Amino acid sequence: MGLAWWTFANPALRMVDSETAHSLSIRALRGIGESQTGQYVLNGLYKSPELPIEVFDRLFHHPLGLAAGFDKGAEALLAWPAIGFSWSEYGGITRYPQDGNPKPRMFRANKHRALINRMGFNNPGASEVRDRLIARKSSDKWPKTPVAANIGRSKKVPNEHAADDYSSSLDILWDYADMFVMNISSPNTPGLRELQVEDNLRQILSACNEIRTKKDVEKPILLKLSPDSTEEQISDVISTSIDLGINGFVATNTTIKRPIPRGTNARKAFSNDGGLSGRPLHSRALEVISHTFEETNGKFPIVGVGGIDSSSSAWEAVISGASLLQLYSALVFNGPSVVSSIVKGLRSRVKESGFSSIAEAVGYKHI
Repeated sequence: MGLAWWTFANPALRMVDSETAHSLSIRALRGIGESQTGQYVLNGLYKSPELPIEVFDRLFHHPLGLAAGFDKGAEALLAWPAIGFSWSEYGGITRYPQDGNPKPRMFRANKHRALINRMGFNNPGASEVRDRLIARKSSDKWPKTPVAANIGRSKKVPNEHAADDYSSSLDILWDYADMFVMNISSPNTPGLRELQVEDNLRQILSACNEIRTKKDVEKPILLKLSPDSTEEQISDVISTSIDLGINGFVATNTTIKRPIPRGTNARKAFSNDGGLSGRPLHSRALEVISHTFEETNGKFPIVGVGGIDSSSSAWEAVISGASLLQLYSALVFNGPSVVSSIVKGLRSRVKESGFSSIAEAVGYKHI
């Protein structure tokens, strides 16, 4: 079976705007990746090797998962393990449905292997997503790999009511994810990053803890960090979060900073507002991973995300302190084979370094 129908990096998809290409990819994955035959074919082509690691008391086949933002509405959950991911994160989901920011709102800088997006949490809302996931579970279409939900603030909700907004979404989606990521660091919702201030953060996490204590099953709650915060600000966020029972951190979200553009395409892309993801983010993501690992004495799991597009960049994130990894932009620029390629490379690195497991390599550069 040829893969021109959905490979993200193929020339046909480069001829259309980024958001249309993304929508076509999701539609293809939803159609083919959700069928048993499609899963079988994709698995045969893209199956990743085993590189097991236990995080949050769960066994992951290997560390690499799909980052939030790709499968916003949890439409293609069975496709992600079929192309080799060991886990996936859907969303961001908000309490209320919203269209997001005006289009165009997604741009590619091809030479930089970077994406700019100002999507603005476009999604069907927590209740609609829950209904979709109820139907998925009842029709036995739930993945056997861990699933995370990314939760953001509804645009129409002011920051003073953000705690109720986040906790309501958490309550609605509780039974339909294995872990939850609180997104207070996206640059694409006005005022969202102000929620990182201590008083706001305390209110949000306290409200979420109230929901968690009412549930029968304990599930991890993670906080997604901003690469544009200073080390001091990140330290404050980490300290407050730990006080309030956070289970781990995601490092990092997208950045509003831009590299020097190489060529007209990049100049046009970088002139747009929004968050940058992809290769130029990698060095800053490593700094935030390292800082978070040191601040927490390696006692809290870190999900490393930002510019991971090779076994080398993935390995750097692991030895900097990441127990789990995610990618997004690499799927756009490299296609789905990048997943198994990275995991194979990580296996080789573990063996070459004399470790018995990848868990031994986590944070190794800090020793």
